[in-house]
Amino acid sequence: MIEKRPFSSLGHADHGWLNARHHFSFANYYDPARMGWGSLRVWNDDEIAAKSGFPAHPHRDMEIVTYVRQGAITHRDSMGNEGRTNAGDVQVMSAGTGIQHSEFNLEDEETRLFQIWIEPSEKGGTPRWDAKAFPKGDRAGSLEVLASGFDQDILDGALWIRADARLSGATLGKGDTIAHELAEGFRGYLVVSDGKLSVNGVELDARDAGAISDVTELTIEALDDAEFLLAEVPDVTH
Repeated sequence: MIEKRPFSSLGHADHGWLNARHHFSFANYYDPARMGWGSLRVWNDDEIAAKSGFPAHPHRDMEIVTYVRQGAITHRDSMGNEGRTNAGDVQVMSAGTGIQHSEFNLEDEETRLFQIWIEPSEKGGTPRWDAKAFPKGDRAGSLEVLASGFDQDILDGALWIRADARLSGATLGKGDTIAHELAEGFRGYLVVSDGKLSVNGVELDARDAGAISDVTELTIEALDDAEFLLAEVPDVTH
């Protein structure tokens, strides 16, 4: 089953400096039918105004992946980490036993990003942060694993998260097709960053999502030049 979740159906919060869309219940947006997807707990589609951002705040027991779609984001945390992540690149933060961080758009243009929270396989652990500039050509026409808890993915260059899950990305030219298999016991959540896709015949426009369950074989076709992300997560029940 692939349930289309149009961008227009997402939760919405406009704070002036932050224009946020929520795929799942988050902060003041609550939908009992959208509490998460497997171990995927949050997928926020954020637009952050220039010279603004999230001041320092705490997290624990969550794997937080940030994919920057436009502009850049600058991270600082209570462990002394600091870094700037550009469009097309990824940062991960394992909150573990507890960490405080801030995320600011220090640029002169709006930053657009996906913020993705995945429940860890086990609670606790030492907090950590990491980021990586991924060569954009590596995800042209095929899925590139960006963040993962699986050893082989990490050996192949993915950022490590403390979860039995992975986040991949791809860019496709119009007419290109990817075939992908989901492992047994896993769900998928696919979000179109740009362009238009058909996923097993279900058409998704830019910033739409497809919630995938009880499906193992995916055929992903670009109806226009497109970019998308795919989270594969354990099929746990909230």
